[in-house]
Amino acid sequence: MSPVTSGFAPIHGLQMYYEIYGNGKPLVLIHGGGSTIQSNWSKVIPLLASSRQVIGVDMQAHGRTADIDREFTFEQDADDIAALLKYLKIAKADVFGFSNGGQSTIQLAVRHPAVVNRIVIASSGYTREGFVPGFWDGMQGATFDNMPQVLKDAYLEANPNPEGLLKMFHRDANRMNAFNGWSDDLIRQIKAPTLVLSGDRDVITPEHATQIARLIPNSRLTILPSGHGDYLGERYTGNTNSKLHTAAVNIVLDFLDEP
Repeated sequence: MSPVTSGFAPIHGLQMYYEIYGNGKPLVLIHGGGSTIQSNWSKVIPLLASSRQVIGVDMQAHGRTADIDREFTFEQDADDIAALLKYLKIAKADVFGFSNGGQSTIQLAVRHPAVVNRIVIASSGYTREGFVPGFWDGMQGATFDNMPQVLKDAYLEANPNPEGLLKMFHRDANRMNAFNGWSDDLIRQIKAPTLVLSGDRDVITPEHATQIARLIPNSRLTILPSGHGDYLGERYTGNTNSKLHTAAVNIVLDFLDEP
């Protein structure tokens, strides 16, 4: 599916790349670490854009948005998204964040509540203990060589810059390895109606997803029969089960459309 429009927004020193699909109430998509708009969302954008104005974003150092010399944090991601909405003259939007994008969505809802309507936190954790056993050992030992080739290819497809690809890998790995988690009180600050979405074989445990939903007032929880990103057709998973993708999107749209 081709975007209605695309471009680069001057945001906090970035030239932030965005694509807009469809029409309707605005829905911002924030991809996971190592991904791009296309690698994370291409399977579900046509489904979401059937009833929504979908705004896909390549975050700092990812895809068509080049890295710059500044902090690389989930808090900075949140500030960038808020600034992008202002640039696009969108007063308020729903936000759907996957994996690292879900952590950025948490910070957006806390730091910029006025720009957020409803949010979806998908496959994201807020404490180190919420991740499955072995996850942090794997992160600590992560090397560029064992980054999934399909994500390397997706980056180079969007931005044929091998040096930028290497920077993206180190940015993502260093941010996660330095992540010490957030407090329950921070999660309780989220006032936006929230859908917590995860897989039963995800990188966070179902118990952690449940904990997030219990901490956020006015939240809902769905655990799908899925691994990390399978339900979205994230490219590195190789999952082509369109029935699962459709089911996940229907759950999200039903939640976003609640009165």
